[in-house]
Amino acid sequence: MEIDGAAAAADATDGEALPDGTAAPVTRADAAWFTTVVHEHATALVRYFARRGPCQDAEDLAAEVFAIAWRRRDDVPPEAVLPWLYRTAGFTLANHRRKHIDLPIDVVPESGRARVSEDPELSLLFDAELRGALASVGERDRQILLLHAWEGLDGAELAEVLGISRSGADAALSRARTRLRSAWQERLSF
Repeated sequence: MEIDGAAAAADATDGEALPDGTAAPVTRADAAWFTTVVHEHATALVRYFARRGPCQDAEDLAAEVFAIAWRRRDDVPPEAVLPWLYRTAGFTLANHRRKHIDLPIDVVPESGRARVSEDPELSLLFDAELRGALASVGERDRQILLLHAWEGLDGAELAEVLGISRSGADAALSRARTRLRSAWQERLSF
């Protein structure tokens, strides 16, 4: 994914206005920051989306996250850019998936559990038993486990993506691991 950061930054300001109706100024520092963010994190974001959805959409979804980062550049914490991007990517992917679902509200299932055969994230796992155990834990636990295992996030970065405290993220990861271990044991005990 090649993006000229300055050009993308300039394009991303189209239609962006200050409260008084004037166009927001783009500084060289903003353009330099954006270029750095894109160069450092584009590959990670494209891989994030490729593991979780159709590969042909990965670059477009990553570009959408970068456009959001540009618009909200003042909200991106300098010490946690990648976790902020992953959190935004999670929302972007959820919105993307909802665009393709045309169900009346009364047909939408109450549980948030994904079926293994329909979730590209789970279908990439080659071991059927592990896939089954991972599918049997809740959606949030699965998200936490995969952010940790595939994206290498833990501690403060995981907390940032989940929007919770560091200790909360550590506890959530521990609980998710325990639930996965229990689901794995149940599958092997028959």
